[in-house]
Amino acid sequence: MNKLAELQPQEVWSHFEDICQVPRPSKKEEKIIEFLLKFAEDNGLEASKDHIGNVLIKKAATPGRENVKSVVLQSHIDMVCEKNSDKKHDFDNDPIVPVIDGDWVKADGTTLGADDGIGMAAQMALLVAKDIEHGPIECLFTVDEETGLTGAFELKEGFFDSRILLNLDSEDDGELFIGCAGGVDTLAKFPFQLEDSPEKGFAFKVTVSGLKGGHSGDDIHKGLGNANKIVNRFLWEASKKYELRLVSFDGGNLRNAIAREANAVAVVPGKYKEQVRVAYNLLFHDVQMELKVTEPELRMKLESVELPEKVIDLESQDRFLNAIYACPHGVIEMSRDIEGLVETSTNLAAIKMKEDHFFVTTSQRSSVESGKEDIANMVESVFRLAGAELIHSDGYPGWAPNTDSEILAITKDSYETLFDTVPVVRAIHAGLECGLFLEKYPGMDMISFGPTIRGAHSPDERIEIETVQKFWEHLIDVLKRIPEA
Repeated sequence: MNKLAELQPQEVWSHFEDICQVPRPSKKEEKIIEFLLKFAEDNGLEASKDHIGNVLIKKAATPGRENVKSVVLQSHIDMVCEKNSDKKHDFDNDPIVPVIDGDWVKADGTTLGADDGIGMAAQMALLVAKDIEHGPIECLFTVDEETGLTGAFELKEGFFDSRILLNLDSEDDGELFIGCAGGVDTLAKFPFQLEDSPEKGFAFKVTVSGLKGGHSGDDIHKGLGNANKIVNRFLWEASKKYELRLVSFDGGNLRNAIAREANAVAVVPGKYKEQVRVAYNLLFHDVQMELKVTEPELRMKLESVELPEKVIDLESQDRFLNAIYACPHGVIEMSRDIEGLVETSTNLAAIKMKEDHFFVTTSQRSSVESGKEDIANMVESVFRLAGAELIHSDGYPGWAPNTDSEILAITKDSYETLFDTVPVVRAIHAGLECGLFLEKYPGMDMISFGPTIRGAHSPDERIEIETVQKFWEHLIDVLKRIPEA
């Protein structure tokens, strides 16, 4: 069996399978927006689209529930588009191919898009259900959550009416989220000039692959490897001993994903050929030992390549390699208020070359606004010392926990009653759109929950089948418990 619609609950999985057929990269959501609007039209539902592309679909209360408080259910419609390097896939046009693998559903060499396609599927299932008791519901589908929170930023007051919001973008069954981190991105631009390559040099390409990657919020505390850091470590050491000249560096991809793969091309004088190979083997062994628990599939490769015509000028190379080595990555502070919660972190996400510049993308997060500003300034100071030009994004706010929330009490009691287990109530280090919703709709009562997803933002993304059934039952029960206004 490999048909998702044969899994339980069928009504959710069938919609998720339909969603997988529609390309929906961040900032390219036109096809999925059209899909949602047609879905609403086909089912006689009231729908609207705002100026940025957010979609709202409304459904009236079931008979006898007209006086119940209105609820808005929210998910984002874009997905992170990551694939294995050997996988041919056009995210702009090709469907995602889901695969049932034991107790999980994953994709064939790409991200699955369960983040947040499973939330969308649950909303669609509710909108067409005939036998589920609920008050007035609104389903909000936001654009470009993954790369800029654009839909939430651009959301206008009055687009929806509800004052209770269920965010369906969490990834841990049995956990209820009542707060999240805020964030800001920092882009560094390193200029360089090109010079003639040394004659009779040994040119090589070093590649790091096989890392788990993952979400730069949810997974930043797990001790995972960063491919950019590993490649740069080798280049930095070789530049001090073997007169290395850098040709290119390409690593990572998305601001909110830990870099899984990176590669660089460099040249050393021919007399150092064997020393470089030995140094590479020694470093590979060291990194394998350092990451043997968290990154058992780590691969490093050094291969000779054709001698290039040009290399990067030495001064620019030194400034760049030193800055990448010095740039912090990972957990900066743990919360002093909530045990086990990462308070502040930073992710050295991507390094790209274009014409005569390196572009280095980093992402900072914190549940404390001053902490977010402090780590962004720390990253900026490192790059400024190296002569880079810095650009900060506008950033987004965190969501402060409210332990007296009515929807928290309802959701917590529902889970405990259904599954005879007390759910964990906590904040999340990842960014959710809830902080921005709270800015636009002060006093909004919010909670976030969902099924178990692992490896989000990487080709290892997978969703646990059993927890989708629990998520669905929980969602239905919560809607039944919403009180009258």
